[in-house]
Amino acid sequence: MIKTVKFLSAFILISLLLENSALSDPGTLDKVKTSGVITLAYRESSIPFSYLGAEGQPIGFGWEICNKIVDQVKRVTARPDLKIQIQSVTSQNRIPLLMNGTIDIECGSTTNNSERAKQVDFAINYFYTGTRFLVKTDSGIKSLLDLKGKKVVSTTGTTNFQILRKLNAEQNLGFELIGAKDHAESTLLVIQGRADAFGMDDVLLYGNRASALNPSELVVVGDAIQVEPYAIMLRKDDPTFKKIVDDTLSNLMKSGEFEALYKKWFQSAIPPKGINLNAPMSKELKDNLKILSDKPAI
Repeated sequence: MIKTVKFLSAFILISLLLENSALSDPGTLDKVKTSGVITLAYRESSIPFSYLGAEGQPIGFGWEICNKIVDQVKRVTARPDLKIQIQSVTSQNRIPLLMNGTIDIECGSTTNNSERAKQVDFAINYFYTGTRFLVKTDSGIKSLLDLKGKKVVSTTGTTNFQILRKLNAEQNLGFELIGAKDHAESTLLVIQGRADAFGMDDVLLYGNRASALNPSELVVVGDAIQVEPYAIMLRKDDPTFKKIVDDTLSNLMKSGEFEALYKKWFQSAIPPKGINLNAPMSKELKDNLKILSDKPAI
């Protein structure tokens, strides 16, 4: 009987400690209010979402939106002195760094899908794109079927890499798939002739083409393999912070400011070379300006 009581007491004590530990884990708002710092993650070559400008500082469509979210966080936390800390992330480390608290929000080109939603949360979808290919203009490659016997590169850690690997196996397409650390390296492999095609979200391909030394030697080809949403990424199970992020996006979309930002980054001359991506807003994105959905891709 005494052993049973001791066991129950120990069990209750452990349960209380675990409960207190969970309760003591602060949400993002409490974390940044206490520390006075919010950490924004950016990508170095995800043009035009977030990338390094001429002065070596992050710029872009997603980056501007994230800074508007910070403005709202400052108001809600009554911390106008809130400092922004920046952190570069890659396709491989963006989710781990968010989950372990190194970054508080990711402002890039991350696909919102069901698998990732098991680990993180996503805000309202703010772009829709599909996998296509960046090739040399004189390559003769026009479609997926032209890749047989070719080397295809995609950025490691992306959904595009997984989709291409699966398609190659299931449809016996016969290309060699290789991985690169980021979009800039993937593009460079094509320019140098070490890969025949770079498979990635079409808007990122247009961005990397625009930033190349000689954009005219590159072209985006093929029909989109699938359509997927991009969304700003934040920690899971933090509804208070997610509401602030979603409300900021919702207000931008309803006011027309979102469309103005879209025109600035997708339909106007942008840094570093003043090239216009000429990427019209997709039907899916136009619809989501009204629906305001955060629904993931399957």
